[in-house]
Amino acid sequence: MSLSLNQWTTRRWSLAEAVDGCVRHGLEAIGLWREKVEEQGLAESVKLVRAAGLRVSSLCRGGFLTAGGLPGEEGRAAFARALDDNRRAIDEAAELEAACLVMVVGGLPGVRPGEALPESFTRDLAGARERVAEALAELAPYAGERGVKLALEPLHPIYCPDRAVLSTLGQALELSLPYPEEQVGVVVDTFHVWWDPRLAEDIARAGSRIASYQVCDYLHPLPADVLLGRGMMGDGVIGFPPITRAVQAAGYAGDVEVEIFNADVWAADPDEVVATMKARYEELVLP
Repeated sequence: MSLSLNQWTTRRWSLAEAVDGCVRHGLEAIGLWREKVEEQGLAESVKLVRAAGLRVSSLCRGGFLTAGGLPGEEGRAAFARALDDNRRAIDEAAELEAACLVMVVGGLPGVRPGEALPESFTRDLAGARERVAEALAELAPYAGERGVKLALEPLHPIYCPDRAVLSTLGQALELSLPYPEEQVGVVVDTFHVWWDPRLAEDIARAGSRIASYQVCDYLHPLPADVLLGRGMMGDGVIGFPPITRAVQAAGYAGDVEVEIFNADVWAADPDEVVATMKARYEELVLP
């Protein structure tokens, strides 16, 4: 496995700066975000990554498929918009030759990430998960035709209301199984799954469906904005080597992507962040 920089870890850097930073620090891969690709322009992003000789370990993110659970025409329109946006994301991943398109599937219909509950939303959690399955039935063949693997990412249960109604690796794996593994896989992200008592079992069961291995630490206590509770490895509570060993034993040989959402990390010198990331990876993540 090889270390990859998810560019949200060095959020201050543009795509061009992040590519240059990877080259200067001797990294072979980068995880890209659609917002940064759009800022740079898709064609220019492809050009920069290929000229640098970097692999694209992932493109983040597709998903947010659950709004179709809203009633009536509002739900139908939201579902159609989500499918259209995800088809665009698949096309972008294909152009970038990304190893996968990370899918953050969405929370309860009508609940917006990080915002107060609206007057109108649905508490139908089972129905929201059904909308994800319906969307996959539409998107997986499209992704397969373009050589793109959709990577379902389970998020920690604290994000179930507004970001992901998939909370365990087992849930994500079950949704992936009706499709060829080259079309739909799963993400193992330490922040989101470290707590799961079935984690080792489900990693082994996932096997070659593991499309991405992402690492960062789980801070304690969490900050007021729990989205920013992802820390540099060693700054939180996760023991990484057992997870890494399990992922390796399952057959994963792809890139290990460091993805950190943290105000202090974002405010720091990005070069220092990458240097720390490399040192902590070798010291704490590798088995």
